Amino acid sequence: MQAFLKGAQSSRAQQKQERIGSAGPAGHPSADKKHKALPWVEKYRPKCVDEVAFQEEVVAVLKKSLEGADLPNLLFYGPPGTGKTSTILAAARELYGPELYRQRVLELNASDERGIQVIREKVKNFAQICFAGACLRPPGSKKLSIHQCADSMTNAAQAALRRTMEKESRTTRFCLICNYVSRIIEPLTSRCSKFRFKPLGDQVQEERLLEICEKENLKYTKEGIGALVRVSEGDLRKAITFLQSAARLNGDKEITESDVTEIAGVVPSKMIQNLLSICYKSTFDKLEIAIKNIIDEGYAAMQIIHQLHDTIIDESLNDQQKSVITEKMAEVDKCLTDGAEEYLQLLSLCSVIMQQAQTSQSN
Repeated sequence: MQAFLKGAQSSRAQQKQERIGSAGPAGHPSADKKHKALPWVEKYRPKCVDEVAFQEEVVAVLKKSLEGADLPNLLFYGPPGTGKTSTILAAARELYGPELYRQRVLELNASDERGIQVIREKVKNFAQICFAGACLRPPGSKKLSIHQCADSMTNAAQAALRRTMEKESRTTRFCLICNYVSRIIEPLTSRCSKFRFKPLGDQVQEERLLEICEKENLKYTKEGIGALVRVSEGDLRKAITFLQSAARLNGDKEITESDVTEIAGVVPSKMIQNLLSICYKSTFDKLEIAIKNIIDEGYAAMQIIHQLHDTIIDESLNDQQKSVITEKMAEVDKCLTDGAEEYLQLLSLCSVIMQQAQTSQSN
């Protein structure tokens, strides 16, 4: 029995020694492996306010605040991937430096912590803590509470936050980040300087993607970069993520338009045109088969609707027919969001398109 235990202990000791040896001299993974594992979205996140792209008004206000003026309460809103979180994090790092950042910045995501209890406990306690010592610059003497997805907070939590903003204005500044400013209660918006983050322009996205390609030594085609810009629709985070996925998929090969289309899950334009031609000229039975084939290919119904909408707008139907079709698209979109079956919803939409096309031909 003792021999068995000794054997088990020695094997465990040997495994531990192997793990320590493979982890490097400090007992941790090497810096190179950690560096390679970092997602490019984080790797190329702006380190200072000047690196933020395409948001000139916000950058100007924050730079003025960092120079010595007092930092106001902020409300950043706009589409995803336009730099809201990156901007305030870069400003916080520039303001406090690496030493004070962890002490004086509180980051909360209202997607997880959205109730009134979080405001009463975490935020209130953070705002009331007094730190020893003073920072060199006046804005650094105040703490910063960052609330991501603030539009997901309950009304009770927002009301509690309003009261906390009033009471702790001497020591703490707040930054609310959201996609839909209409979901923030009026008393909160009136206490913040509001800044709308615009979707990034195609040229700005292309420049940033080319910069990343150069740093990562990637091979690419002009059409591939153009496809990344097109499918991301102003969302730079999505574009960088697709670029990294394409680079991992291709290895040393060029990143082409077909690669981006495959990774992004975009339905090929030929498939969309074929579906519309069946709606215009064929029978309901063939329409059923075509929709079933598209669903079986694994394409998302929401993506199909999105591309159908862009194509229908450019079709030769009259305005009344287009309005009927787009209204049906809105209904289908709502049903899919509520969890309806994709095949039936697409069939319902394409039936309306077929009906309107036949009406146009009969007239």
